[in-house]
Amino acid sequence: MRDFRETRLGTIQSRLVIGVGLALMALTLPGCDKKDKGAGEVAAGPPEVLVTQVKRADIPVSKDYVASLDGSANATIVSRVQGYLDKQVFTNGSVVKTSETLFLIDKRPYEAALAQAKANLALAEAKQVETQLNENRQVQLFSTKAISEAERDQAVQANAAAKANVLAAAAAVEQAGINLQFCTVVSPIDGIAGIANPGTGDLVGPSTGAMVSISKVDPIRASIQISESEYLNSIAKGNTDLTKPGAEVPFEFELILANGSVFPHKGRLDVINRQFDVRTGTIEVRTLFPNPGNDLRPGFFAKVRIVRKTPGGVLMIPQRAVIEVQGNYQVPVVGAGNKLEVRTIQLGKRVGSNWIVTDGLKEGETVVVEGLQVARDEMVVNPKPFEEKAVTADGADKATTATKSKGK
Repeated sequence: MRDFRETRLGTIQSRLVIGVGLALMALTLPGCDKKDKGAGEVAAGPPEVLVTQVKRADIPVSKDYVASLDGSANATIVSRVQGYLDKQVFTNGSVVKTSETLFLIDKRPYEAALAQAKANLALAEAKQVETQLNENRQVQLFSTKAISEAERDQAVQANAAAKANVLAAAAAVEQAGINLQFCTVVSPIDGIAGIANPGTGDLVGPSTGAMVSISKVDPIRASIQISESEYLNSIAKGNTDLTKPGAEVPFEFELILANGSVFPHKGRLDVINRQFDVRTGTIEVRTLFPNPGNDLRPGFFAKVRIVRKTPGGVLMIPQRAVIEVQGNYQVPVVGAGNKLEVRTIQLGKRVGSNWIVTDGLKEGETVVVEGLQVARDEMVVNPKPFEEKAVTADGADKATTATKSKGK
C-alpha cells in the first residue's frame, strides 16, 4: 500500500513539473515571435547587388574564317605543238622565272615544215611576178584596142589571185616559225614549278594534258567565304571601299597556320567576287600575304583572322552580368531610383571574361554583375560597386576581386 502511494505521488509531481514547463514556454513565445518579426523587417529591405558601369575599351574586334591557300597566279603548262619530248630543262619543285626554258620538244619536223613554207612562199612570189608582167602587157594591148576587154580583165584577175597566194604563203611561213618556237616550252610567270608529268621521249601535245603546273606564291592568296549578313553589316558601317580592288579598308588580316602559329606577315585585301553563291549564301573574299621565303604553298588549310579597327573603342561588360534565356541575352540595368530594367542586348566577341556589346546598352549605364538570382524587372535594389577585371591589350584579364559591402 505504501509503495502504491509513493508511485502515485511521483506521477503527480512529474505532471506538475511538465505543466510548469509548458506555462513558462507559453510566456516566452510572444517574445520569440517579436524577435522573429523584427528580423523579418530587416530582411524585407532592397536586396543588395554588385554593379558596374558599361565602359568603352579600345579593343580590336576580330573573327576567324577557314581559308584555303593558292598561288596568286597559276599557270598550267600544256604543249602547243605535238612532238616527242627531248629534254626537261628545269628541276622539279624549283623556282623558275618568266621566259625560262622548261622543256625542249623535237623540233626537226617543224624546221622542215618552216623550210617547206618558205619554199612555197618563193614559188608564190615568182608566180606573182609572172602574172604582174602579163597584166601589164594586157593592159597596154587593150589601150591600143589590140585585145578585148575580157582578155584584159582575165590578166588582172590572175595577178590578183597570185598576190593572194603570196600572202597565204607568207602566213604559212609565219605559222611554221611560231610552231618551231613552241618546241621550246617556257614559263609564262615567276613561281615554283611542280613535278613534271611527261618523261623524256614521251609524245606531248595539246591533247595530252598538263606537262607541269607553276604557281606564284609570293604573295600567296588566301580565300575565305563570308556570309551575306556580314557583308551587308560591313557596308552599313561605311566600308564601301570593299568593292574596290586594292582599296584601303579598316581591317587587318592575319594568317593562322594549321599548327596554330601566326604567320609573321600581315595580309591585304585583294578582291571580292562579283556575286554570292546561291547554295551557301556566301561570297568569296581573296586576300594576299607576303611569302618571301616561299614557305607557304598552295593547298594549305589555314585561318584568316580579320581584325577590325574600332575608332573610339567598343562597349564592354563582364561576362557574369549576362543572362541567356532561350538564345537571347539579357542584362539587368539599374535605372532611376535603383529600379531594375531587364534589357535584351546583342553581343559580339568574348574578350577574356568580358563581352563586347554591339547593341542594347549605352556607355555609362549601370548593370548588375552579382546578385542576378534575385534580379527581377522593376525591382528596387541596393547597388554596391563591383571592380571589373581589367582587360589588357592582348585580351588577358588581370586578377581582381569584387568589392564587398561594408558590414559583411
